[in-house]
Amino acid sequence: MSDTAGAPEYTRAERWSVLFSTVLGFLLDFYNILIVSFLLGAIQQSLNITQGQAGLVTSVTLFASLFGGIFFGWFGDRIGRKTSLLVTLGLFSVGAILSAFAWDYASLLVFRAIAGLGLGGEWGAGMVLFNEVWNRNRRGTGSAVIQSASLGGLILAVLVSIWALNTFSTEWGWRIALLTGGSPILLMVFVRFFMPESRLWSEYNTLRRTGRLPEEKAHETLSLIEMFRGAALRYTLLALLVTAGYMFAFYAMTTFMPSLMGELGATPGAIQAINILVAAVALPFFILVGYYSDLRGRKWATIVPALIGAVGYVAIYLTGQAEYPGAFWTWALFWWYMFWWIGQASACMFGPWFSELYPVELRASAVSTIYMIGRGVGTLAPPAVSAVAAGFGGNLFLGIMVGLVGSFTVLVASLMVPETAGRKFAVIESKRREAAHG
Repeated sequence: MSDTAGAPEYTRAERWSVLFSTVLGFLLDFYNILIVSFLLGAIQQSLNITQGQAGLVTSVTLFASLFGGIFFGWFGDRIGRKTSLLVTLGLFSVGAILSAFAWDYASLLVFRAIAGLGLGGEWGAGMVLFNEVWNRNRRGTGSAVIQSASLGGLILAVLVSIWALNTFSTEWGWRIALLTGGSPILLMVFVRFFMPESRLWSEYNTLRRTGRLPEEKAHETLSLIEMFRGAALRYTLLALLVTAGYMFAFYAMTTFMPSLMGELGATPGAIQAINILVAAVALPFFILVGYYSDLRGRKWATIVPALIGAVGYVAIYLTGQAEYPGAFWTWALFWWYMFWWIGQASACMFGPWFSELYPVELRASAVSTIYMIGRGVGTLAPPAVSAVAAGFGGNLFLGIMVGLVGSFTVLVASLMVPETAGRKFAVIESKRREAAHG
């Protein structure tokens, strides 16, 4: 028997096909979001739009991802995890390809919104499927490998944008770069033929279709409503606080750090190298935190990195305002920014911890919706930073410190979420999940 009560064992090939698909899917998800940031200058020049309009391209993508996450979370609970993953991969691939052929500003916004819908649903579909298939005692490690793919997406976005903008004209460089975002179409073929559907979901769906669910389950309404009812309400609100706090702190820092480095004298080449290096260094720490969570629990694997992130915030403010010395490895800002990035490993817990809080019929809706609402809250961080900075005479370093509110929110809320590491999944489960192994 498998780690999931009531479901037969998966083969080794099936498990690894799920891991491969979700890692690659999330890498391309993050790549699609981030690469636009490195292309905005060329897009602005090519389409003859203002800086504010160019910035709205990313905002539209993230805003659409909120609705994509909510809808495709529900879709994954009703139609299946694998089907949801296939549709979302196809949607953001098509949106990326169409974006490369945008003829004006309005068409670019529409196409990026299409991509955003798919991007919003991909993470939840893949993460829930993975956690229902993988060994319950290694969910944290595996989920951390998936989450660390975001760092691979960052590195790839930097490298591809540099290559495209330096190889092609201003008009074609950004288009070629965006066109590469359509590559998940190839991943869809692999998912369709080699990746299994969650057997937990399949068995529950069979009971639902044949009218054999227990009375409590048969009377449940829409999963998007049920996640806010009964015992699930507490978990949902706390998980939302954890995710929203994390995203707010994350975007408060990452949105402005390249500009700050430039203002302090760092060259574009140095800023690109710093981004690549901090991501490469943080990656193994992400996986280490996942491994630690399987040994010691999700709670402390979230709290410890969040503390590191908070310390990084304060250290950047206190020591990071010195001018660029000409070599980034002698620059205090570089080292504290790397330290802060290591603290972002808290995100590795969102997949396994939230998956373990909910029964199978709510799992995709809850995990996907929580993550994407959190990402939506994160988009409020840049204007908040700008407002605080303006109130203190344009001090952007002081403005960024508003992200500490998010870090402390993660710390407090995480203490109140029940521990779930090693939770056994079953086809029929209660909403109330107070202790691990219960």
